[in-house]
Amino acid sequence: MDVLQQPRNDGPARMEALAKLPIFYALEGRRVVVAGATDGAMWKAELLAACGARVDIYAEACDEAFEAFLGRTPDHPAASIALNRRRWTPADLDGAALAIGDCEDGAEARAFVAAARAAGVPVNVVDKPEFCEFQFGSIVNRSPVIVAISTDGAAPILAQTIRRKIETLLPKSLKVWAALAQSLRDAVNRRLEPGPRRRVFWERFADRVFSTMDTPEEGVGGVLLADAERLAGAPAIGRVTLVGAGPGDAELLTLKAVRALQAADVILFDDLVSADVLELARREAKRMLVGKRGGRESCRQDDINAMMVKLAKAGKRVVRLKSGDPMVFGRAGEEIAHLDRENIPVDVVPGITAASAMASRLGLSLTHRDHAQSLRLVTGHSRHGGLPDDVDWAGVADRRSTTVFYMGGRTAGLIAEKLVGEGLPPETPVVIMSDVSRPTERNWRGTLATIPEGITAIGYDNPVLIAVGEALAARQLSAGSNDTSSIDRSRPLAACAG
Repeated sequence: MDVLQQPRNDGPARMEALAKLPIFYALEGRRVVVAGATDGAMWKAELLAACGARVDIYAEACDEAFEAFLGRTPDHPAASIALNRRRWTPADLDGAALAIGDCEDGAEARAFVAAARAAGVPVNVVDKPEFCEFQFGSIVNRSPVIVAISTDGAAPILAQTIRRKIETLLPKSLKVWAALAQSLRDAVNRRLEPGPRRRVFWERFADRVFSTMDTPEEGVGGVLLADAERLAGAPAIGRVTLVGAGPGDAELLTLKAVRALQAADVILFDDLVSADVLELARREAKRMLVGKRGGRESCRQDDINAMMVKLAKAGKRVVRLKSGDPMVFGRAGEEIAHLDRENIPVDVVPGITAASAMASRLGLSLTHRDHAQSLRLVTGHSRHGGLPDDVDWAGVADRRSTTVFYMGGRTAGLIAEKLVGEGLPPETPVVIMSDVSRPTERNWRGTLATIPEGITAIGYDNPVLIAVGEALAARQLSAGSNDTSSIDRSRPLAACAG
């Protein structure tokens, strides 16, 4: 089988529905019509001139502020602003790139829009979104880097708030760095063919930009081009990064995990990885589902290993995206060993494992100096579906420890029998959770004796965690509650194995 032709290949991410298409429109040297001499029209005219447009304003009269605006010379060398002291006519719109009207009433707005459409000119009416074919968003200006924010007219103040937050994130020096990138682009393109090497160069460039608040040092352009030369002669070997996707909530991803997803060429993801996590990946990255779920059709581990090697040897940067933490019940050891044998560079980005997410969701500490001095994470099933044969059940049945069983939904009753048989009291507190941190999260609290009831209530079609130990009752006891058998559906949340 050719591992690159998996039937579960989802391809690049699909774009969800957009209220408007965000585009950046070249206006340098092009004629734009503005009807009106209000404050709104003045702001639009200034913005258009900043883009190098030749702005023709039509208005019978204007105030002192507008006159002062007309007296300023635009910063853009190609821009001009001219006032025509009369009302606009349909003929004025012929040949315009854009038409912006600040209209007093609906009748004038309808006439202006009709004239613009008849002339084939995209039209905007200030503060009247129902007449607009395009809209102006809030802008963060680090030109040639430009960030535009739109709420489709629903909440302009929200857009302005978002703009202020982005302003604090982007250094002022970004403008100079972006101009440097613009000046280097042709030279870099001559040295590096489209593909992984060129992307590596620009990613290194971006890392350099955001590692400092300073403008580029003198001579840095030559250093960067020398780096491009070295990349051009380097072998096209890719790498694999094992990334922990956490329990499901995308906000629990580490920053390093997000960076890896945004740099990936191919993402091999588990069945339990949430759509919200995948949404953070580079949109052009190829996504391939390689999930393994008990009782369902699954990819074989050998196929996954071969796929990673083949993709990396083709020069791809591969992210092996695993639910939870890749080093906890994620077969990371097998994959790392296989990649090492093939001399494929590999690194690991840890994630939040399901047990940690469960504890945070419930507000329970898994260790407690009065109840549990150790924590065990134990797999709840073997590759054959039953309990693992090599678990030290006598050691697991320790009253001074908290034990969390992963993937133990179908063996929950057997787990309870083993622990009670090894001396753990039947009244030992138990928490069962499924789909930790996802909207479908459910949890149940009870005891070892009532585990069969709990797993019946929770079900085992979704990923299940079973936590056992006295520390789980500490918060209930401190609050004076004696209710130890309940199911809580009121807190929406999702668990994943490891």
